[in-house]
Amino acid sequence: MRKKSFLLELQVLKEIAEILNEGTDLHSTLDCALAKLIQITGLETGWIFLIDKNGSYELVASHELPPALTNEEVKPMCCGDCWCVSKYVQGRLNKASNIMECKRLEESVIHNWGDTNGVTHHATVPLQAGEESFGLLNVAASNKLQFDQEELDLLGAVALQIGTAIKRIQLTEKVKEIQVIEERNRLAKDLHDSVSQLLFSINVTAKAGGNVSDNKKVKDTFHHIQQIAQEAQAEMKALIWQLRPQGIEKGIVSALINYGEMLGLKVHSQVKGVSVLPSKIEETLWRVGQEAFNNCRKHSGQTDIYLQLSSNGKNIKMVVEDRGAGFVCPENVSIPTLGLKSMRERVEVLEGSFIVESEINKGTKIIINIPF
Repeated sequence: MRKKSFLLELQVLKEIAEILNEGTDLHSTLDCALAKLIQITGLETGWIFLIDKNGSYELVASHELPPALTNEEVKPMCCGDCWCVSKYVQGRLNKASNIMECKRLEESVIHNWGDTNGVTHHATVPLQAGEESFGLLNVAASNKLQFDQEELDLLGAVALQIGTAIKRIQLTEKVKEIQVIEERNRLAKDLHDSVSQLLFSINVTAKAGGNVSDNKKVKDTFHHIQQIAQEAQAEMKALIWQLRPQGIEKGIVSALINYGEMLGLKVHSQVKGVSVLPSKIEETLWRVGQEAFNNCRKHSGQTDIYLQLSSNGKNIKMVVEDRGAGFVCPENVSIPTLGLKSMRERVEVLEGSFIVESEINKGTKIIINIPF
């Protein structure tokens, strides 16, 4: 009997390892690994939570959840607290354990959310790699009230595999981000060394050409060429800034202040409670801030712009405001420009909120909130 159990364990670990080693997308990899675990072990349902350092959790994978837990687009799994997550956050869950009862299922019975398929209890296992913890793996079956030690040991081994895969995928994503930054830096340098220098030469040549001719039409033509070259130089300088912002290593506010000064804006900044931000959030704030500053320069008629950045440890808020021309922005009408739509889309990808407030001759305010 023990030999059969051992062979099953090897099969589970081998097949899940193959899935985890090949995966590059976190959500799909965890979905496939969880489905394979449920299939091979004969369990009926399972789910994976990723939990951050603040105790906020996200349902990243699930398999055959009972109807009670899929009510209202899986709402019971995405909000509220539960005993396993509470124990994890409190540091009281460091190995595979039996959870006597599932609070989410218990509440589903109380509120009549749907059929639980006979599932009342589950096993829960922390997902770890070395000293890092990432979240929880939960598995269950109908009318199964207890998991024996062999089952818990197997789940612990699988959870270790999953934790290692999460770490690998996260590191791969960071490497990709670094590669993108390096490519932007290379492109910015190439643009500066080639196109910017060429535009400078055109500008100087046009100026010299206008000075050596007495013909008015020729002078006007050279002057027009010089103006176009100067405008192109300004646009190229802004593009290079967008690719390789100066001061970003000192924080997003420093980078935006430098960018604003490059555009000829006077930036009035206010910072409160901001710490080190995840790179994706910093990138989004930088791109949104750029677009807001560009809009101010082009449309507001003002050179003063007001930047606020604040954080309470759970979300970051950025406000960019000018007190210029403004525009009509009815509440029931979609965002009017492509630039503003792009800004909103960047923020919403990170599950943040994007609000535009504007009024004729009273200016424009953009308010961004992003959780982290």
